[in-house]
Amino acid sequence: MTAIEKLQQLIDESKRIVAFTGAGVSTESGIKDFRSEDGLYNEEYDFPPEIILSHSFFMQNPIEFFRFYQNKMLCKGVLPNGAHKKFAELEQAGKLTAVITQNIDGLHQLAGSKTVLELHGSVLRNYCMRCGEFYPVEKMEGPGIPYCDCGGMIKPDVVLYEESLDGDTIEQSIDHLRKADLVIVGGTSLTVYPAAGLLNYTHGKIVLINRGETHINSSAELVITDPIGKTMEQIIVR
Repeated sequence: MTAIEKLQQLIDESKRIVAFTGAGVSTESGIKDFRSEDGLYNEEYDFPPEIILSHSFFMQNPIEFFRFYQNKMLCKGVLPNGAHKKFAELEQAGKLTAVITQNIDGLHQLAGSKTVLELHGSVLRNYCMRCGEFYPVEKMEGPGIPYCDCGGMIKPDVVLYEESLDGDTIEQSIDHLRKADLVIVGGTSLTVYPAAGLLNYTHGKIVLINRGETHINSSAELVITDPIGKTMEQIIVR
């Protein structure tokens, strides 16, 4: 039995699937991840990305923050790939209960997924730090620091380093993982906590689709190292 045939069998036998996705799911759409050989962490900047994308750096050096953010985090015209579309199809068929994602690009929703739990927020939502007014992503495209009509600085609704994840999103994610009979983990190195630790709550089978090795490889029911978009688009939803 091939890996695709095994994946098809596991999906066919499951009734409560959860997708747990990371940056590698969006690389086939043209968005760079962070930790691969050609990822953002291996590009040259005056500061490492994990420093630039921290709360303290954002507050102390917003000009440099937004220069990086507007150049590297906003991806106009990017479209969902086969993985995003197949997860949406599985949800529409009543087989997938939720997508839990570390991504902030909104591609799962663009593909048609309805129940998407964004652990790290979204670039599509932005708010004034003074009055709370919300703004669409177009307001953030720059150049320069985006300001509200009231004069307050507008912050992306993304979780920066040094910031806490949203408690309600965490609780909902844990609930879905506990009830899942199959968790498809895709495109994540599982090195970013607390997000990666959420998989400890699942009691169902785990399929891992990722280019690199993770700490759950040995415990996964199935491991596939091919691109997740190419893999998932071969699945038939029935």
